[in-house]
Amino acid sequence: MTPQRVLVTAGANGIGLSIAQAFAADGAHVHICDIDPAALKQATASSENITGSICDVSDPAAVTTLFDDVQSALGGLDVLVNNAGIAGPTQPVADYDQAAWNAVLSVNLTGTFAVTQQAIPLLKESLRASIVVMSSIAGRFGYPNRVAYSTTKWGLVGFTKTLSLELGPHGITANAIHPGAVQGPRIEQVMAGRAEVSGRTAEEETQLALANQALNHFVDPADIAALAVFLAGPHGRSISGQSFPIDGDSKAAQ
Repeated sequence: MTPQRVLVTAGANGIGLSIAQAFAADGAHVHICDIDPAALKQATASSENITGSICDVSDPAAVTTLFDDVQSALGGLDVLVNNAGIAGPTQPVADYDQAAWNAVLSVNLTGTFAVTQQAIPLLKESLRASIVVMSSIAGRFGYPNRVAYSTTKWGLVGFTKTLSLELGPHGITANAIHPGAVQGPRIEQVMAGRAEVSGRTAEEETQLALANQALNHFVDPADIAALAVFLAGPHGRSISGQSFPIDGDSKAAQ
């Protein structure tokens, strides 16, 4: 079979980069987009199978330009990984800033919608098309003080299920992944921040967080990437409309 043609949004850092590199290592031709030019340059230099574009998915004109680049770089599309998202502020609902609410929705929901809408005609031309949507543990549980983030991540589940029903007749699968806390500098910064507030050490905060789940470790981003590759691969062709937690069996979002 010819190599898969893959688009990963927010693919220059974190989970997105792990996913892009996993597909590239599997022989796929991958195009990533990101808002971080330096990270994008580094990511595309990491593999000859990865190309990239600067794109803010909340900007409709930028999304249109992105798909011009996708067509030029890949010549079509087999897999879309909707990974772009922002967290927004940490505030209770009563105090949540309206502009921040709108910003989170514009990236996490409207941006995902815009990218997917433009991808669908290309995916319909593929004989093995898949969409993977990155939700979150916050799309399974309520998330105190993160109302916009949690709302959008729950919304992406309904979005994914709708895509599955609409696109299934075209042979296109659509599934959501729900990562928990992921290993790396970001979670270390979160634990350090909690330690400053609580007076505990970062290690104590880490153990408190891990006590919320059955497995005593944070999620390896490579495991999330491997799941995305599987869902878009030949053994995932009968899996659609599903949500896959990968969070060490967490009991809540925190």
